[in-house]
Amino acid sequence: MIEPDWADYKNFSRSELACKHCGRAEMDSDFMSKLQNLREVYGKSMMITSGFRCKEHPIEARKENPGAHTTGHAVDIAVRGSDAHKLLGLAIEHGFTGIGVQQKGDGRFIHLDDIIDDERFPRPWVWSY
Repeated sequence: MIEPDWADYKNFSRSELACKHCGRAEMDSDFMSKLQNLREVYGKSMMITSGFRCKEHPIEARKENPGAHTTGHAVDIAVRGSDAHKLLGLAIEHGFTGIGVQQKGDGRFIHLDDIIDDERFPRPWVWSY
């Protein structure tokens, strides 16, 4: 997988989407376009807490099968309260099909992905952490 042209995504940078383990940022360009469109409609900054993760990233290495972040089709966004509610509605409208919600404690975020429906990743799907 290759990295997208980061100049195409005015509200996101390579550094915020890069794997915190290996430094690669192999985000899918179609996913990034969808994320950029979501950001423009949302109208507020979106703090990405996790973007691309290599299969050796500690979170992914603990899993039996690597997750959506390893595909370049997933992000976690720090958001809470009414902003989380607004982002959830817009994400569904914009075709994100995997939505994970963590809205308790200090580390509140929403996971968004658009991976293809299959046995391992049934989509559309919503879950909580």
